[in-house]
Parts: sequence; C-alpha cells; structure tokens
Amino acid sequence: MTVSPKSSSAACIRPLTVDDRAEWGSLWREYLEFYETRLPDEVYNSTFARLLGDDPHDFSCFVAEADGRLVGLTHFLFHRHAWKVESVCYLQDLFASSDVRGTGVGRALIEAVYAEADSRGAPSVYWLTQEFNHTARHLYDRVGQLTPFIKYQRP
Repeated sequence: MTVSPKSSSAACIRPLTVDDRAEWGSLWREYLEFYETRLPDEVYNSTFARLLGDDPHDFSCFVAEADGRLVGLTHFLFHRHAWKVESVCYLQDLFASSDVRGTGVGRALIEAVYAEADSRGAPSVYWLTQEFNHTARHLYDRVGQLTPFIKYQRP
C-alpha cells in the first residue's frame, strides 16, 4: 500500500521489523509527547518485543516509510467482544510525523488496519482520541463514525 506524501516519493505502509527499533522508538516518543506522557525505557522495550512477537492476542504495528525513513506508525490489537461472535480491532496508537501530516499517511495507516481487520474477519475497528485533537479528528471524521461513548477509567 502506498500514499503520496508532500515529497515526490511515496510512503510505503508495511509491518514493523526488528530493524525499525530506533526509528519506531523516536516516532512513538513524539506521539507520547503530544499526549504529555513519558514512559521508562522498560516499556519501550516491552512494547517493541510484543509488537514483533507471535502471540495473536498481542499488539501489531504498521509503519509508514518514505524517502528511506519511518514517518508514521499505528499499533492495533484484535480482541474478543461480548456483543459479537467475531473479534474486533482496537487501533490504539496512530502517529504521523509533522512534516507529512495532511499528505495521506494517517489515512493510509488507518486503511491498512481496516484491510487487516477485513482479512481477519473482524467486523469493526475502533479507537479513542482526545477531544482537543482537532487535526486528527478532521481525518477521523472522514474515515470513521463518531460514537456517543464516554471513557471512564479507574483513578
């Protein structure tokens, strides 16, 4: 799957590989900074190992590569749902570098997750974002449907 970013070359959407560790870590760090979150190196190491593992219940990752560098990522997970026979897909993280935003990289990453969900027979893909994430929500309003659910969590 490819998408045309601002530059003359295309972004390739592909699964994460072991050789992507450093660039993936930089992208995920930028993503977490947007949400004012810092994590210890132990979490980066654990998450990367899980993304490359073979447990079908663990997260997976697609990356966007353009001009020989990673410019985006998405982490997603398939899980059972009490209201459906099939598993559903949770898209947990989506990030595109600031220099490629608005070029279709985010959409291409979401569409890659949609395609993976279709190939696994998952009838739905869902995700969360913060209300103030207006740039991302502009994309999400075009590729998804806003639901009325409100998230609560244990304090």
